[in-house]
Amino acid sequence: MVLSTNLGYPRIGPNRELKRALERYWSGRGSLKELDTTSRDLRRARWQLQKDAGLDHVPSNDFSLYDHVLDAAAMVGAVPSRFNWAGDKVDLDTYFTMARGADRMAAMEMTKWFDTNYHYIVPEFEKGQKFHLASTKPVDEFLEAKGHDIHTRPVLLGPVSFLLLGKSQSGATEPLGLLEKLLPVYEEVLGRLAEAGADWVQMDEPCLVLDLSDDRRAAFATAYESLRRSAPSLKLLVATYFGDLRDNMETAMRLPVNALHLDLVRGPGQLEDALARLPEDMALSMGVVDGRNVWITDLERAASALTRAVDSLGPDRVMAGPSCSLLHVPVDLDSEPDLDADLRSWLAFARQKVSEIVLLTRAAESGMDSVQDELKAHREVLERREQSTRINNPEVRKRLHAVTDDMAQRRSPFGERISAQLSHLNLPSLPTTTIGSFPQTPEVRKARAQFNSGKLSREDYEKFLEDEIAGVIRFQEDLGLDVLVHGEPERTDMVEYFGDQLEGFAVTANGWVQSYGSRCVRPPVIYGDVSRPHAMTTRWSKYAQSLTDKPVKGMLTGPITILQWSFVRDDQPRPETANQIALAIRDEVLDLEAAGIRVIQIDEPALREGLPLRREDWKEYLDWSVRAFRLASSGVRDETQIHTHMCYAEFNDIIEAIAALDADVISVEASRSQMELLKSFADFHYPNHIGPGVYDIHSPRVPDKDEVTQLLDYALQVIPADQVWVNPDCGLKTRRWEEVKPSLSNMAKAAVEMREKVPAK
Repeated sequence: MVLSTNLGYPRIGPNRELKRALERYWSGRGSLKELDTTSRDLRRARWQLQKDAGLDHVPSNDFSLYDHVLDAAAMVGAVPSRFNWAGDKVDLDTYFTMARGADRMAAMEMTKWFDTNYHYIVPEFEKGQKFHLASTKPVDEFLEAKGHDIHTRPVLLGPVSFLLLGKSQSGATEPLGLLEKLLPVYEEVLGRLAEAGADWVQMDEPCLVLDLSDDRRAAFATAYESLRRSAPSLKLLVATYFGDLRDNMETAMRLPVNALHLDLVRGPGQLEDALARLPEDMALSMGVVDGRNVWITDLERAASALTRAVDSLGPDRVMAGPSCSLLHVPVDLDSEPDLDADLRSWLAFARQKVSEIVLLTRAAESGMDSVQDELKAHREVLERREQSTRINNPEVRKRLHAVTDDMAQRRSPFGERISAQLSHLNLPSLPTTTIGSFPQTPEVRKARAQFNSGKLSREDYEKFLEDEIAGVIRFQEDLGLDVLVHGEPERTDMVEYFGDQLEGFAVTANGWVQSYGSRCVRPPVIYGDVSRPHAMTTRWSKYAQSLTDKPVKGMLTGPITILQWSFVRDDQPRPETANQIALAIRDEVLDLEAAGIRVIQIDEPALREGLPLRREDWKEYLDWSVRAFRLASSGVRDETQIHTHMCYAEFNDIIEAIAALDADVISVEASRSQMELLKSFADFHYPNHIGPGVYDIHSPRVPDKDEVTQLLDYALQVIPADQVWVNPDCGLKTRRWEEVKPSLSNMAKAAVEMREKVPAK
């Protein structure tokens, strides 16, 4: 029979219960028992929901208190020595310290999970690295589900992907060289799962969709031959996702496993090759429901693919599932009763996608006639969406057609612009600034909630925001920062805020998705052509500038980040949507300049994130994404300084594209990597100005002045002093004032100290 499966389910809970429990625990307001109770309740509810929906394979160990890659590091005992771990079992305090840091122990590096907006903790491998079973979480959660009479399929991050996603520290063996040491731990885990009664285990190996060298391909064969011998009673499913296998198809097909999962949403063209090459003793798990977007599935098309596989392989060798874990979509569309009815009918969140999988399995198993009514209803919804007048805006399309190449070019080269800017802004050497947002305090959130519910008038709310902005301006002036920000108290999320004001976007009430740890975001939904009906930010930037003689940055989110961090329409090419957004942002940039704002930051933290996973696809993406940024940013005068910001990315991959953005100043994450990321800028001889982050805002710890000075000194060893700015890694919205005040004070003092050692601009 055809099996219905799932690769993973959202962890946060339908009402972000996990977020609240974690933050209560971290703040000391909640106990470990309370956190454990919340976690167990969430796990049980997730398992029960999927079982009741009719899934044959319900995943376990897809739940995490912070990150599944960090869970894998804890499982194998890969704890960096700086955390002073006792070396037996990884306790919860050590686990959270690895993720968040504490005192003088810097948190582990964090970066994007492939091309998603989810962040994972990067495993660190040290000289003399050893591994042992230090967490039995996969077994514990399998037994926990079993105790509720729910038989699950445990999920493990595969050993090869675990190593390839990690980094070796100075003097340490390259990650793949550790495979022989690592495999015994995985073998022990599989043995324990077999003893506990598991029959299937899902091994996630997403690195199989990347460009791989021969030695990396060989590592997969080595790993799974060893794992197959260690637990012969278990059936292993290797899951790939986020792309197609291409030249790695042969490697995957030769693995001694029982099933292979393919992402047939991102890589639909690989199905026929897979059907032709699949070994007779291997089943095919088909990812036909999009795990990364919120649109309903074209059920007839998906059912047709499944039927094609059943006809070729037989029903016993076919599984139906999502393209990837449902971690990347909101939990339940039923939590959006106020969403526009038409739009709502076009959407499916995690819970609805599970139902789609079960329906598709029934169609593949019993034939299309068995679900004829459901398919007909779905087809009618798709037709209504296609014909909706809300999607197509002739004026937007006319304007886009009129765009010229000159519109994506600054008036003068950087060398001429920067001279005009330095004279106009009168900045010192090593100018200091922040990335944009300041702490979103309980008072800020309460006032926003009261305004949204009608309990606070617009006049009173705007007076509250003005007072918040005035306080932030005074604070920055007191510190002596050189380019100020208004703090963004009026904004929720850097993408949602703009999506709420742009035509063609819809914002949900509870469409939360995990970004990292307890951090959740609500990606807006781009359903139609994009335009800007009115100014979005000038009111607050202009007010902030009226309070100070120092320049205040206008703060905008760039077109590629808005695109990447939204659920994007799937009925037109992404470059077309990106250019529509770029024109809307261009209008806002020109309004800010006209309002007297002399520095405008257009953040693009998702530029690297959007890079295709295969190098052969890079050029096309970088060409249109760079053009979209330049279209948004290039209409200003030479004297207006354009900043951008990027974080948690391997910049060496796209350094030429970053330079092609032609932003006057770029600020980047650098503190967690100890300025390692700056090497790519130095090797490339990056021509414009750069602000390497010297304060890790993703950790609650406060860096002292000497630590900031040391990081700044590292930066000055690779980047000329006349190009360097001083700033935190990212916005400060998620931090508390008691962390921000001393951290920024230490940053400002370090900058003053370092100015005495460098020549004046």
